[in-house]
Amino acid sequence: MPTDTAPSPPRLRIAVLGAGSIGCHLGGMLAAVADVTLIGRPAAMDEIGRLGLTLTGPAEARREIRDLTLATDAAPAAGADWVLVTVKSDDTAAAARDLAGHLTPGTVVASFQNGLHNPRVLRAGLPGHRVLAGMVPYNVVRTGPAAFHQGSGGQVMLDAGGPAAGGGSDGEGLAAAAAAAGLRLALRRDMPAVQAAKLLMNLNNAVNALSGLPLREQLGGRAYRACLARCQREALAAFRAAGLRPARLGPVPPGWTPAVLGLPDALFRRLAGASLRIDGQARSSMWEDLQRGRTTEIGSLQGEIVTLAGQARLAAPANARLVELVREAEGAAPGTARRWSGPDLLAELAGAAG
Repeated sequence: MPTDTAPSPPRLRIAVLGAGSIGCHLGGMLAAVADVTLIGRPAAMDEIGRLGLTLTGPAEARREIRDLTLATDAAPAAGADWVLVTVKSDDTAAAARDLAGHLTPGTVVASFQNGLHNPRVLRAGLPGHRVLAGMVPYNVVRTGPAAFHQGSGGQVMLDAGGPAAGGGSDGEGLAAAAAAAGLRLALRRDMPAVQAAKLLMNLNNAVNALSGLPLREQLGGRAYRACLARCQREALAAFRAAGLRPARLGPVPPGWTPAVLGLPDALFRRLAGASLRIDGQARSSMWEDLQRGRTTEIGSLQGEIVTLAGQARLAAPANARLVELVREAEGAAPGTARRWSGPDLLAELAGAAG
């Protein structure tokens, strides 16, 4: 006797605006269960069109994806259920302007970007649309034409949002698709605290970029960790002054992290081994930007801390000096910027503190 079965939910239509490393990773992972459109630079989209998209990751995971729609402008975002915004922070306002003329009612926009303010910028430019904050905790680096590698683990996070039509919350549709695709995604109701915690982590991007080393090797060096600890202490003071309490995303509370970073290498490896579970290919996106001659996001990372500290009449000399050093590196020919040793960079930051 036939049995009634619930109909399968329709495939989501997802557009990814700013399909670089993170955008291609998210879009590629979701393509197994959704109709995905990647919107990115012409050269990058041409590579994916010719070669297909290859994603690699921890434990030798590998996916090859060809069932994608590719575009170089925002027009194909029309009709999407979701738009994932992964452009750099400086391009957020322009992204909102590009999307504004194409989005249809009901489209939900998710910002998977660094920094604290991108969701607010998108809301200002896209009135009438739900904009949710998201966070990707791990590193993704381009390893070749149309190939991207996830070098560390962690769980993507997304604002649960408010009640959605038909029940549930705004974020549940994307969360269900992510689960079906094997993409770990958790819904949160404390995204400002999550974003602050991610910013603390991202303060290492500049240290890694200036070192020129893989992340695992750089974080294994005590002097480099001491540079990051200086930045985080300044950030935590600025956060306290602003009334912002970072979420605890790992085994160590955020307030303890600078002290743990300063431990001798052997003790650090024992107490914070999870932070070193990074494969040998992983590097920061800022390092990749400098190698390719692109403007970095230093203004939304160390620059954000300098701004917050200034608003509270606090000093943030380590963060301010790193902004200057990265700007100098941006002005060098691609791949020629100075590679700072840990002791030299630490001495430079100590000198900035007077």
